[in-house]
Amino acid sequence: MTSYKSFETERLLLVPTSEKDAAFMLELLNSPSWLRYIGDRNVHSVEEAAAYIRNRITPQLERLGYANYTVIRKSDREKLGVCGLYDREGLDGIDIGFAFLPQHERQGYALEAALEVKRAGIEEFGINRIKAVTVKNNVASQRLLEKLGLKYSKLVQLPNDPEELLLYELKVDDEAAHAKHTHIHPEPIT
Repeated sequence: MTSYKSFETERLLLVPTSEKDAAFMLELLNSPSWLRYIGDRNVHSVEEAAAYIRNRITPQLERLGYANYTVIRKSDREKLGVCGLYDREGLDGIDIGFAFLPQHERQGYALEAALEVKRAGIEEFGINRIKAVTVKNNVASQRLLEKLGLKYSKLVQLPNDPEELLLYELKVDDEAAHAKHTHIHPEPIT
């Protein structure tokens, strides 16, 4: 079995979601925020959650080396939510997304995880355009996307989804990103 890269921040571990996360994913997929803002995935048992991971998450991880990450708090190893980079049907480019259990919202975890996923996407996976979609009434998600540097672009519709979504985009400035990470600061000539 191939080992995929995990990431960490000051408070969090971001580990590629696997079938051993099925019970957690069952809870998350049926949480009020997920159902309201993302939609019902029709997952009602641990077995169905394992199949969801196997059929919807693992194939992208195997194909691209990144996908959905389970966000775990370092201090007690509690699973808080998910954050990831998604090759979403009907969206040209890679989509950043996040969702947390209600008891772990509004504590800065989503921003902390998303900043690390964005960094990894750009620096480690070479993604130069990051997008995101959200429903019109998910103001918290829109604010977080703006904190990540994404800007509202236009309304879009994804295949098999009648709802118009807000599309946010971030185009990575290759020159600025390169200069920032090479740390070359020429001395002025006197």
